[in-house]
Amino acid sequence: MDPSSGRPTLRWLRLLVLCSFTACAPSGPQSADGDVPALEIGDPLPGLTGAERTRFDRGRALFARIYTPEEGLGPRYNENSCSACHTFPVDGGTGETAVRKATRHSGRGGSCDLMTPSGGENLRRQVTPVAAERGAVPVSMPPDREHEATFSIPFVFGLGLVEALPLDDIRRRADPDDGDGDGISGRLGRDVAGRPARFGRKSDVATLLDFTDSALRLEMGLTTPAAPDERRAGATPPVPTGSDPAPEPEVDSASVADLVAFLTFLAPPPTGDDSSTEAGAALFTSLGCADCHVPHMETGPSPSPALDRRPVALFSDLLLHDMGPALAGTCAPGATPTEYRTEPLMGLRYRETFLHDGRARRVRDAILLHGGEATAARDRFAALDRLAQEELLRYLRTL
Repeated sequence: MDPSSGRPTLRWLRLLVLCSFTACAPSGPQSADGDVPALEIGDPLPGLTGAERTRFDRGRALFARIYTPEEGLGPRYNENSCSACHTFPVDGGTGETAVRKATRHSGRGGSCDLMTPSGGENLRRQVTPVAAERGAVPVSMPPDREHEATFSIPFVFGLGLVEALPLDDIRRRADPDDGDGDGISGRLGRDVAGRPARFGRKSDVATLLDFTDSALRLEMGLTTPAAPDERRAGATPPVPTGSDPAPEPEVDSASVADLVAFLTFLAPPPTGDDSSTEAGAALFTSLGCADCHVPHMETGPSPSPALDRRPVALFSDLLLHDMGPALAGTCAPGATPTEYRTEPLMGLRYRETFLHDGRARRVRDAILLHGGEATAARDRFAALDRLAQEELLRYLRTL
């Protein structure tokens, strides 16, 4: 704790998170300062039961499994395994594959049309050999689209902790009408069924089960018990008869559950050396960055000890914010084209591109591209001298 301000320092938060999992027991591999067991990126959460670790390991193997057309891959797809997208720096990270989407507004109320019949949910760029022989082609950008966007592959580290955050705590931070007049009006996202959502760049996925099921279907064309219709997995134009002879569903419920377990129990990335970044941490707060990139949240009660009332250094409020026209993309059931969920900065130091579409190659550039509700914080950062800017950037490189 910083005695001059009463604010929790990054080092203090890091020790709080690790000690809450380990009771700072001096057993196993030690961190550089020797006080807590060290985690490596890609490790499971500490404190898993034997049964949870078994499920995690089964899910990790499935995450790396390469599916073939004979097993149900396709007929239209982007990649043949989860880890083909989520590959850097380890399984669960990001990759070079990008997701393309198309939407438009429709109806009297201007609701968001995801253009599902035209494949707008995810423009799959590959077809299996058998499907190609029968005339199937990749999904192209719908000509009647109103919006289009490219999304880079997000990290999936620590998502079980994100799912375990109480919904009321997220709601409490929302201020859709900017009642306090600070220029920030975060809103809770929702999925296509109207449920409160916290996952996805547009905050349009409610649960890790939904996230897993949709990724299997939209990225690999694999049907599941929740979506056993091959026609939906293939999107339009229609899938030619005989393109995918594998029986439905192509991924059974037990396998889906194991994949969810892998995501649930995958630990957040470890933080870096934070011994000389107190000035940057103070700037992060004073500039207003922490108003949306909330440094610390806490999970609620859980039957899993690894998830039960744990601090999470997420650096997000999980709310939708208007980021201005320069970053506009597709709409979503609860988001306009200019609204995005506050990007968690957890694991920032492991990333090589930034913003939802990866257009920024440096953190500094990403900050300066913020607009909308983030304009004031961006301008305060831009007004700093380069030494002060570097103090903040050095702090962010420890996350």
